[in-house]
Amino acid sequence: MDETVFLAHIAEDGRKQTVDEHERGTAELCAKFAAQFGAEEHAKLEAMRHDDGKNTQGFQRRLRGGPAVDHSTAGAFECFRANAVHEAICIAGHHGGLPDVGNAKMDTPEDSTFFGRMKKAINGGIEEPRGMDRPITAPQRPNFYGDRFYESIWIRMLYSCLVDADYLDTENFMSGGRAAREEYDDMATLLAYFEKHIAPWANPQSELNKKRWEILSACLAAGEGPKGIYTLSAPTGSGKTTASLAFALKHAVKHNMQRIIYVIPYTSIIDQNAKVFREILHDKNVLEHHSGIVFDKEDKSFDSADYKSALAAENWDAPVVVTTAVQFFESFYANRSSKCRKLHNVTNSVIIFDEAQMMPSENLLPCVAAISTLCAHFNSTAVLCTATQPVVDDYIVKYAPNIAIKEICPEVRRTYEQFKRVTFEQAGELDDVALAARLGGHEQVLCIVNSRKAAQAVFNKLPKEGRFHLSTLMYPEHRQKTIDIIRQRLTDGEVCRVVSTSLIEAGVDIDFPTVYREMAGLDSILQAAGRCNREGKRNREESMVTVFTGEHRAPRMLKTNISAANSAMRREEDIDSPEVVRKYFNTYRAYLGDGTDKARVVEAFEKDKVYGMMPFKTVAEKFRIIDQNTRTVYIPLGKGVESIARLRSGEKSRKLFREAGRYGVTIYENQFETLYYSGCVEMIDDENAVLINTGIYDEKMGLRIEESSDANFMI
Repeated sequence: MDETVFLAHIAEDGRKQTVDEHERGTAELCAKFAAQFGAEEHAKLEAMRHDDGKNTQGFQRRLRGGPAVDHSTAGAFECFRANAVHEAICIAGHHGGLPDVGNAKMDTPEDSTFFGRMKKAINGGIEEPRGMDRPITAPQRPNFYGDRFYESIWIRMLYSCLVDADYLDTENFMSGGRAAREEYDDMATLLAYFEKHIAPWANPQSELNKKRWEILSACLAAGEGPKGIYTLSAPTGSGKTTASLAFALKHAVKHNMQRIIYVIPYTSIIDQNAKVFREILHDKNVLEHHSGIVFDKEDKSFDSADYKSALAAENWDAPVVVTTAVQFFESFYANRSSKCRKLHNVTNSVIIFDEAQMMPSENLLPCVAAISTLCAHFNSTAVLCTATQPVVDDYIVKYAPNIAIKEICPEVRRTYEQFKRVTFEQAGELDDVALAARLGGHEQVLCIVNSRKAAQAVFNKLPKEGRFHLSTLMYPEHRQKTIDIIRQRLTDGEVCRVVSTSLIEAGVDIDFPTVYREMAGLDSILQAAGRCNREGKRNREESMVTVFTGEHRAPRMLKTNISAANSAMRREEDIDSPEVVRKYFNTYRAYLGDGTDKARVVEAFEKDKVYGMMPFKTVAEKFRIIDQNTRTVYIPLGKGVESIARLRSGEKSRKLFREAGRYGVTIYENQFETLYYSGCVEMIDDENAVLINTGIYDEKMGLRIEESSDANFMI
């Protein structure tokens, strides 16, 4: 072994990369990434020292099959001694994940915290790197103005730059430059695609399309405005998806921004929106990334486009990314390198939060704090896009005090008046029998209830002619076919009575003459109203939305929403006005009190006493957008029989999982256990199962399982 040359990597074909070559290549990329938020010098330093621990005989033996060694602490310790502490924290976590920083006085060399590892290095607990004659000059620290939360996000971004650059330089060397990533169109080209797409809409004929064009035009004009935080308050059915894309493209071109990120609450809406974006902007420019899509670079079924999508999903380097709130925010508060490497690509971007009112209440503070900090300090612009704007002004003022919130849609009150297409009435309490009787009196009617249990109960009491049921107990292919049948019957004027859970409220373009909505949050009620007279072809007075209280106990997680809605709607005739919506969210926030940060995430970074100083690892373990554990059960019926049989045989690929996913039903853990212990399912692997007793899958209502307590609340 040549003890004067230290290697970082040895490729399968025998090519060798020295530590110096790797660190310089990583530094070039890292500085480029950090330039988006003015941290080039910090990025260069961390990258040039991140693998100093490979300049040891221990690591050189490891490279040739020897035992594992800690090669992260050495470079971190060198930076720590030079007072470049932020860079040291990033280097220490560049393989194992950002650590809890810990307590400088109390931590011991045995602790896994950052300070524990530094003390271990001080005590000679790591091998001293050779040839470390490069002096370290710590760049001047940014002025965080005493804002510890901002400081924590800055560290995350610096960390993201390092780990992504490290991955990319390693990937490029190991593949010999063959791991080619997609070459995307620039934002100006994407805007040109969009302008060509909307050109035929420029002279709308119908009154409804004239109003939609007015909103689209307002978004194009607002795109010329300054970076910051915007709201797009536009009613259901006003074309918000396309209009928000208009703003984003115009804004990105105006300010030379690197990408557009759509954050959407439901995977069911993502499929629909991503399809629209691909049709307008071309497939290669749009990355769809969420739990329903499995990316694995080793997947042998990948074609070239699939492989490039897998690469793009690792760091979100596509110009348009469509993802879920779960993926976005859980990545934001993660500590593992694989999840964090994409974060730097969120800087200097336009981020659209679709259906913004659905940000989870128990995590509302950390979500809004993250959004505000991105806009205040990392050159991004955020748009809260919804028909029912949540009240989060106070949080935005706290974390982005110098940014004014700007409304894109002019004359919000007038716009809502223009889009009024329904009349509301409140029917009070209706038991299942009375409700079914009312529904039976309409030829075409939609009824939305709060739980799957209630949906089944009401459905069973409807006249059998033309009755339909929708819930997530039906696998997606079954549900979509049912929706297609419903649409056709509505068009043909046939009897069509539908009972659904709230899944139909967002992202399902459907138009009923009459809608019933069980009492819920006001935002849900207004979403339901968007399925009534959606295209404005009927008189407003004849298009009734009836709000009622059902006989089934309200799910626990909806009780606060219902209480706030009852308070806001009391003695109000115009319940869909912006004023009443704001009253509802103010009341809702008041009822929540300090319950908007269940895991105490923000406090943890602002106050060391919560989990210790900068507890990156602990917060990552505690922060979850979705608390309940769920399982997928695949239903081997219809065209799903073949793909699920392949899964059972052990075959695995992204394409196969996506095909089988069209026949999967997601249920809670306790429901899964009921099926498992009754012998109704067979495990494919640790996470997935197949229904072997297909007799409990009903062609009308889907998977029939005994439900208890609040477990029946899932849309």
